[in-house]
Amino acid sequence: MGRLSGKTAFISGGARGLGAEMARRMHQEGAKVMVTDVLVEEGQALAAEHENIAFFTHDVTNEAHWEAAIAKTQEVFGGLDILVNNAGITHDGTPVEDTSLEQWRKVTSIDLDAVFLGCKHGVRAMKENGGSIINVSSIYGIVGSAGQAAYHAAKGGVRLLTKGMAVEMGTLGYKIRVNSIHPGFVLTQLVRDGIKDAVEAGMMPGENEAVEGLTEATPLGRLGVPLDIANGVVFLASDESEWMTGSELVIDGGYTAQ
Repeated sequence: MGRLSGKTAFISGGARGLGAEMARRMHQEGAKVMVTDVLVEEGQALAAEHENIAFFTHDVTNEAHWEAAIAKTQEVFGGLDILVNNAGITHDGTPVEDTSLEQWRKVTSIDLDAVFLGCKHGVRAMKENGGSIINVSSIYGIVGSAGQAAYHAAKGGVRLLTKGMAVEMGTLGYKIRVNSIHPGFVLTQLVRDGIKDAVEAGMMPGENEAVEGLTEATPLGRLGVPLDIANGVVFLASDESEWMTGSELVIDGGYTAQ
């Protein structure tokens, strides 16, 4: 305990799933945490659990919202040391030839453009004192699958945005580390929705069969739980990873090692 004592963290898309578990783990390690999301009731309920977790309503595609959310974090907790760009959605399983530009832009605006905005305003808040930016990508930012072209493009963009920013921060002399984390299959609501969409689009068998297949394809023999990813985020946020920047931390039970 205490690995993040004295630090303030910001987690977008933190009201439920992976983001909520990240908030709890960071809080356990001594951090003060600002959680933001469009899921107001769930975000407020999470904040009510702990004295040093706060909630702010936040549309990550809106730059003015980013400015307000970062400013609120500094006002409430006195600074910003850790930024986790976690908010995201999946594509609906539609093949490329049938994907509308509107669908494409909806996914990329949340999964990539919002990460850019978070990085932009996070750097402005951190550049004097340094910090850690953690961008949540996916194993689907490294390998491909059917029916998720927009998601792959966005998450792959997050991976290389991270590397470019890591080099840029060093070149500018900012003590800001920037790393990406790549979760495998964790049965959050987001992943369940993605499986359901893929089944409906004919890209996967039935939902139960899809889950069984993914489990069998994972060398460690189980799908992930939110804590698996949250522990990785704590590591990247802590001083234990102080010589890591531009790295990609894959946590997938060995799925992409095959």
